[in-house]
Amino acid sequence: MDKREQRRKRAAALAGLGLFLAFTVVVCWFVGRPMIQFVSQPDQFRDWVDTHGVWGRLAFLGMMVFQVIIAIVPGEPLEIGAGYAFGVIEGTVLCLLGTLIGGVVIFLFVKKFGMRFVTLFVSEEKIHSLKFLQNTRRFHLVAFILFFIPGTPKDVLTYIVGLTPMKLPAWIFITTVARIPSVVTSIIGGNALGTQEYLFAVIVFVATAVISGLGVLAYQKITKHHQEKEGRGEHSRKEGGRASGGDVA
Repeated sequence: MDKREQRRKRAAALAGLGLFLAFTVVVCWFVGRPMIQFVSQPDQFRDWVDTHGVWGRLAFLGMMVFQVIIAIVPGEPLEIGAGYAFGVIEGTVLCLLGTLIGGVVIFLFVKKFGMRFVTLFVSEEKIHSLKFLQNTRRFHLVAFILFFIPGTPKDVLTYIVGLTPMKLPAWIFITTVARIPSVVTSIIGGNALGTQEYLFAVIVFVATAVISGLGVLAYQKITKHHQEKEGRGEHSRKEGGRASGGDVA
């Protein structure tokens, strides 16, 4: 391949990336923002769901899938709205099904396109901070713990997991089962609002906030521990390489 062909392909790739990023911004502004505002108005949202029946549920499912794929769109308002509009059981099923579909789509795309796809949605700094997931021998267990702990950036982690050797069945299990605590707490709080049990709703949201705060601290501690461990390992490899080079000389 000559240089002219390489430049043409690089220009086409950059143009495609620019168009995709522009499309993402437009979708977030014209779809994501109104979607969150709509769900954040629980009475109107429940009336809309009741009016549209099955189609309302399918529309909500699409919202959940969209929220997972576009990681900067927060998921908590959707989960609270699901508890308010659908109740605990149906709301939990819809939210978990939506996150499962979105997570599988991301997983398959990352497996196909690799880092090029991930960097469209996740900063390189965040990717580097979670690089240990690709290297640790117990990455299945670590991934499950990170998804199980409330408050961790699960949608960002969804993109990173695709870069690991994890297989699809294991990922389906983790993204479904490990998400249950964080999803259920938000839905219970939303359902309490819907049944006008305001004191219970406040207790649920306060408890969730405290647990999420502890989860964030635990997440930071886990990532810091593994980063320091990788740093020590890299330093040891460099020192070993220098020693080996000295012996050869």
